[in-house]
Amino acid sequence: MTSATADTVHLPFSQPWYQQQQATLGEFACRQLGFYVIPAELRLSVVIPVYNEEKTLRALVDRVRAVPIRKELILVDDCSRDRSREILRQLEAESAQDEFNRIRVFFHDINQGKGGALQTGFSKVEGDIVIIQDADLEYDPTEYPRLLQPIIENRADVVFGSRFLGDQAHRVLYFWHYLGNRFLTTLSNCFTNLNLTDMETCYKVFRRHVIDEITPKLVQKRFGFEPEVTARVARRGYRIYEISVSYSGRTYAEGKKIGWKDGFQALWCIVRFGIAD
Repeated sequence: MTSATADTVHLPFSQPWYQQQQATLGEFACRQLGFYVIPAELRLSVVIPVYNEEKTLRALVDRVRAVPIRKELILVDDCSRDRSREILRQLEAESAQDEFNRIRVFFHDINQGKGGALQTGFSKVEGDIVIIQDADLEYDPTEYPRLLQPIIENRADVVFGSRFLGDQAHRVLYFWHYLGNRFLTTLSNCFTNLNLTDMETCYKVFRRHVIDEITPKLVQKRFGFEPEVTARVARRGYRIYEISVSYSGRTYAEGKKIGWKDGFQALWCIVRFGIAD
């Protein structure tokens, strides 16, 4: 709609929408509330690794599609053994005519791990900005606009969504997981000279040229991806920001997959990629 009347409803974060908010609230309030303009021509690539997520997959995709940003959803099934592949084919067919939310699906014939699925997804992206999204509903897609803002405003090249900055809600779960995460993040910071609070976060956002540069070098197929990609972006001197995000963690009974072996793998990767590229 193009009418300029007060009752006109515009797409959130569009130029007309922002002008309405600015006229009503003022510039200062808009900045404090995180209101800004997302260019209409921008396309966000959402890379989603999938492994046995039939219980949450459709709900997650619906939440991603509801975010008012033009995007492509790149879903990589890592050889699921449940109904995930069937659901993915249905979702891809349903979106065939939806240019605002393109869905592209890729399948691994052999399980490669989260890092392997992400490498496949990164190699397929066509958007301007790339974000990683898990398929388990632990992270909330409604927070995309906040995560993208430092990049769109040309203040950052990479953004980490931190669960531990303190001003967003998160489910209270495992103390030893929390302690292990803080230890790994601190050790990673020692090698990268960054001051991150959550290196292991799912939400990592990249300018497209960052993904194009680092993807050919990625080697970690499982959860070692997190320290590897952190070390690689730090070594190249990209501008890195951290934004607080909410977190609704799962228990192991609910399908959580990361385990103690992944912690030791991450420890090795921190040292390995902290020393050399």
